[in-house]
Amino acid sequence: MEVIITGTGSGIGKALAEHYLELGHKVIGISRKNTIAHSNFVFLEKDLLTTADFDWLKSYVSFESELLLINNAGMLGSLERISEQAHSDINDVITLNTIRPMQLCQFVLQMLPISISLTIVNISSGAGKRPIAGWASYCSSKAALDLFSQTIALEEMERGRKLKVYSVAPGVVDTPMQLQIRNADETSFSAVGNFKEIYEKGELTNVSDLVKKFQRLMDVPYDGKVIQSLREF
Repeated sequence: MEVIITGTGSGIGKALAEHYLELGHKVIGISRKNTIAHSNFVFLEKDLLTTADFDWLKSYVSFESELLLINNAGMLGSLERISEQAHSDINDVITLNTIRPMQLCQFVLQMLPISISLTIVNISSGAGKRPIAGWASYCSSKAALDLFSQTIALEEMERGRKLKVYSVAPGVVDTPMQLQIRNADETSFSAVGNFKEIYEKGELTNVSDLVKKFQRLMDVPYDGKVIQSLREF
């Protein structure tokens, strides 16, 4: 199986890349930096904020065998109210969290023959299911990703493709993103205290446990349910 993962420089993306390398798969990592050294790892240095097409992937992916695509790269944006942003985060957050995963899904769906098994995992968030003050762009980007995932699953089922699609909320995971959240100004992001409390109580999920939960989801027979939370695993 070939595995494409975005955002492999750290956190969830790096952990998942290392997991699939340990299982013996070829992994293509798309990120701004590389922190993985492995003979089966292909690192492609790309800034997805400025990369609008994916034709260059044709040189690295065979599109002749089972494929797993994990759209993991993402950003929180400014942790402040939309009305108080001196520099709007809307374009960057929606581009990285929503538009690029949509475009990469489209590219893979067009390149991979319909008879070859394909699994798409878009890393979403519980923030895509409810509003959080100070996260307007982020919440919106993940809500859009959820519905996009459900829609392409429906479209490709109509075509008879061998496909599994998930939009996965990983939970509150101990990654650099959590550090960014805890360092936010409470006057701009009123929920910062909640995240500090989770950290202080040791309730963050570490990435190794996250990978185990992720693999349990992958091992469950697919029933067509796209929206998933790893808290349930």
